[in-house]
Amino acid sequence: MSTLQPSDLISHSRSIEQVITGRATSDGAGVTLTRYLDAALQQRLDPFLMLDAFGSDDPDHYIAGFPDHPHRGFETITYMLQGRMLHRDSEGNEGLLESGGVQWMNAGRGVIHSEMPQQIAGRMAGFQLWLNLPSHEKMSAPWYRDLDAASLPRLVTDSGAHISVIAGNSHGVQGAIQRPMTEPLYLDVHLPAGSHLQQQIPPAHNAFIQLYQGEIGVAQQTMQAPGMAILNTGNDCDGVRVQALQDSRFLLIAGRPLHEPIEQYGPFVMNTKEEIYQAVQDFRHGRLA
Repeated sequence: MSTLQPSDLISHSRSIEQVITGRATSDGAGVTLTRYLDAALQQRLDPFLMLDAFGSDDPDHYIAGFPDHPHRGFETITYMLQGRMLHRDSEGNEGLLESGGVQWMNAGRGVIHSEMPQQIAGRMAGFQLWLNLPSHEKMSAPWYRDLDAASLPRLVTDSGAHISVIAGNSHGVQGAIQRPMTEPLYLDVHLPAGSHLQQQIPPAHNAFIQLYQGEIGVAQQTMQAPGMAILNTGNDCDGVRVQALQDSRFLLIAGRPLHEPIEQYGPFVMNTKEEIYQAVQDFRHGRLA
């Protein structure tokens, strides 16, 4: 873990535009989760398509997992706070995602995979984020990377922020994943009470905070966990300053918008209806992977 001085300075912090409380739902074979980002926010938070949070001590809420299902046209980022999940896919890959680890999967032209819990008791908690692919990459070859907790770059700023850099760059530390078209920033931040974070974000990038523990202040606005804060955009905003009013943990996520049409049908995200029809046909006829 690196200790860096000084913090990245910003001249004008973004503020909270809207707080999203999330919608209780289920997915897979009945996994209980809260959906914070869905189709209604896809254009506002372009290039991000979906964000689900899951967390329960009751195995009935997660034990059935996510049996075989298809994807095409985007990337999935699964961040496991607690628990163990086994990934298998139609490319012959297999990997065990454990507490503190990340799986970054590019579905590209198509993959069929499963995500199944490897525990029958205890807490399972984490997040899955969907990141769009630009039109010219939607039919690219699929790939994935498993990153265990020990391999994630970490740093402590002079202002007391403890940061895991999953993607992008924070205070000169490069994240585990870099994606040149959407330039995602994905940080897991722990702020002890009274500490703060200053993080540079390009003015044109869309950004949000997913607060999962504590209470924070952003530009004289406050919010308590759990919830998502959409951050405003503007040419005069060069980043965000977050103050911990309590011991707090949150994800800070940002990315460069693609400004492309979005057509989604369940697990397929393309640019036109015709491409969606083709994805469905390819899946039905065994041509997806």
